[in-house]
Amino acid sequence: MAELEKLNMYINAERVEPASGEYFETFNPYTGKPWALVARGGEADANRAVEAAKAALENPEWADITATQRGHLLRRLGDLLAANAERLGKLEVQDNGKLFAEMGMQCQYLPQWYYYFGGLADKIEGAVLPIDKPDTFTYTRHEPLGVCAMITPWNSPLLLLTWKLAPALAAGNTVVVKPSEFTSASTLEFANLVEEAGFPKGVFNVVTGFGKEVGEPLVVHPDVAKVAFTGGALSGAHVYKQAAAGLKKVSLELGGKSPNIVFGDCNVENAVKGAISGIFAATGQTCIAGSRLLVQESIHDEFVDKLVAFAKSAQMGDPMSIDTQVGPVTTMPQYEKILGYMDVAREDGAECLLGGGKAERPECGDGWFVEPTIFAGVNNKMRIAQEEVFGPVLSVIPFKDDDEAVAIANDVIYGLASGVWTSDIRRAIEIPKRIKAGTVWVNTYRAVSYVAPFGGYKQSGLGRESGQQAIFEYLQTKTVWISTATETPDPFVMR
Repeated sequence: MAELEKLNMYINAERVEPASGEYFETFNPYTGKPWALVARGGEADANRAVEAAKAALENPEWADITATQRGHLLRRLGDLLAANAERLGKLEVQDNGKLFAEMGMQCQYLPQWYYYFGGLADKIEGAVLPIDKPDTFTYTRHEPLGVCAMITPWNSPLLLLTWKLAPALAAGNTVVVKPSEFTSASTLEFANLVEEAGFPKGVFNVVTGFGKEVGEPLVVHPDVAKVAFTGGALSGAHVYKQAAAGLKKVSLELGGKSPNIVFGDCNVENAVKGAISGIFAATGQTCIAGSRLLVQESIHDEFVDKLVAFAKSAQMGDPMSIDTQVGPVTTMPQYEKILGYMDVAREDGAECLLGGGKAERPECGDGWFVEPTIFAGVNNKMRIAQEEVFGPVLSVIPFKDDDEAVAIANDVIYGLASGVWTSDIRRAIEIPKRIKAGTVWVNTYRAVSYVAPFGGYKQSGLGRESGQQAIFEYLQTKTVWISTATETPDPFVMR
């Protein structure tokens, strides 16, 4: 058997072996076999990366360049991403098993974030305040926070890194990234492009490894000013608690149990496609998955019949094939979790209309595949309707009218995304007002843009990514007071 390639960390513009000397396997979900060894970083490696990032903050090569020059670097990075999009997309497929049709598209779209925030870098303006004090000139300025730790998940590694990295660099911060231990390869490869773009050493660093061994030391490090995390709600709460001890800035993009609401007046064919997109695209491994399908009783049976018929036609197999529509689950623990939730749904009384177990089709080989699954007869109190499965498992819940649809939609701890399918313009405007979620799609689903803020309500997170609002997640405001008085007033009295 050929020796597996070793993937080392990237610290201070150097490829670095882990202090422990240890490596762990990373697997191809389609074959179920390891394809590379990833450096198992630890606290010493995390500390080294933070030290490099802190030094870069004070290095004139980064600290003294103008915001316009930062923008040029970001746009250059965008150009390099565009030139390497296909290669990076294929690398992500090898590591996380998602379709090349999706990962390739994501990588082609990534440059737009760097172009957008590169252009925004020198548009962040302070203000001269019409202060109420005589002989005083007062203004505000926005400054970088400092070293930012970014902890990213395994489902869309480069996309979800980009949502954090582009505004952070545009604002003038330095960064240490801990990618998921399941999908570190593309982030390590991306580091080469950051270096090629001309960013000074230490501005961008990657430490690979496990949460307790790398993530926690980064979160609690006294020189880390900001933590940006994407992942599950329980892990996010743990990160938030640890960061709070150091009074750090935190942004969290966490889980979801998103309602996809189908009203009786919708275009049925389009809504069926939207329901399929919401749950079976990306094998359901997305925080915005429309995993609760709320269908109005007047069209419930007709709609579910068409939905099941459409879902049955989904092609499974090699994620690199252009014909494949549903790929494998990214990790073995997640594969087992999804199968476990299918059992839970049956035990709670849900009716399985499609799928309901592991996929044993010949085209799935030895990979970690589960069948696209639809449960009917679900009520919103069942665990399958309340807990995030993060897989291709759909719960169909009937409702009578607008009020019941909204009540069901909001009756979860999450509030990340939602969908509304209707031909009624009044309903298209009014229902989104009532849904407690950071994103509401009307007659579409899974649309994202570098222009549009993204984030959650309730336990789906804190802060926003993308759009102009995102850059302020990585800035702090300073107020400057300049006295023009010729004589200092009474020093014992507050001015």
